[in-house]
Amino acid sequence: MNTTYLRIELARVGRDLVSMFFIAVMPAFFFIIFGASMEYGAYPIGNGNVSMHTMISMAAFGAVVATTGVGGMAAVERMQGWGRQLGLTPMSDGAYVRVKTTVAFTISLIPIGLVYLIGAFTGASAPGWVWAASAAIVMLGAAVFSLYGLIVGLLFRSEAAVGAASGALVILAFLGNIFFPLSGVMLTIAKFTPLYGIIGLARYPLTDGALVATEGVGGSDPLWMLLVNSVAWTVIFAVGAVLLVRRGRGRQ
Repeated sequence: MNTTYLRIELARVGRDLVSMFFIAVMPAFFFIIFGASMEYGAYPIGNGNVSMHTMISMAAFGAVVATTGVGGMAAVERMQGWGRQLGLTPMSDGAYVRVKTTVAFTISLIPIGLVYLIGAFTGASAPGWVWAASAAIVMLGAAVFSLYGLIVGLLFRSEAAVGAASGALVILAFLGNIFFPLSGVMLTIAKFTPLYGIIGLARYPLTDGALVATEGVGGSDPLWMLLVNSVAWTVIFAVGAVLLVRRGRGRQ
C-alpha cells in the first residue's frame, strides 16, 4: 500500500468539515432519539439491554454511511480523470482499493466512538467483552461498505453518486433490521441483503443471534448464516471495485 497516498487521502477527507460533522452527529442523534431517550432502553436482552442493542445498530449505520461516503468520492476523482492519472504510477488497482478502504475504515472510527461514548453515559449496559467485540465487528463490517461506495462512485460520472449510494443505504438499513424489526416475507428477503449479515454479526455478542421482534424475541439467526452473508457480499464488492477501477483507467 502507498502510505504517502494514504496520508494525502486522510488529510483531504478530514478537511471536509461539513461532511465530517454529519458523519459524527447523525448516528449520535439517531441513537439519542431511538435509544437513549426511550423508556424501554433498560429492558434486558441477551447479555445486555435494549439500549445496548440500539447503540450497536446506530453505530453500525453511522460507520457504514461514513465509509460509503468516502468510497463514493471516487465519482469526483473519476470525473476529473484521476483514475487515468494514477494509471501512470506503479500503484496497482488492488492497492488503490486498499487505500480507499483504509481511509474509510479510519473515518468510521469517529461515529463509532461517539455513539459508544454516548451509550456509556445513557444506560447502555453489557459486559466489557460485548462492548469490545461489537465495536470491532462494526469497524470491520463498515470497511466492507467503502467498497460499495467505491462501486457506486465508479458507475456514475457525477457527485450525485455519493448521495445515491448514501440514500440507498437507508433502504438497506431497513432491510438490515436496524430501524424496525422485520418479520415474515420481508425478513426472509432481508437475509439476502448486504447489511443484514454485518448487523447480525455486530449484535451477536449481545444477542447470541436472537432476533428482536415487536412482541419481544422472535427466532434467531445461526452464526454460519450471518458469516456466509457477510463474506459473500465482501467478495462481490471487492471484485466489482477492482474491475471498475481497472475499467476507469482505460480510454473513455
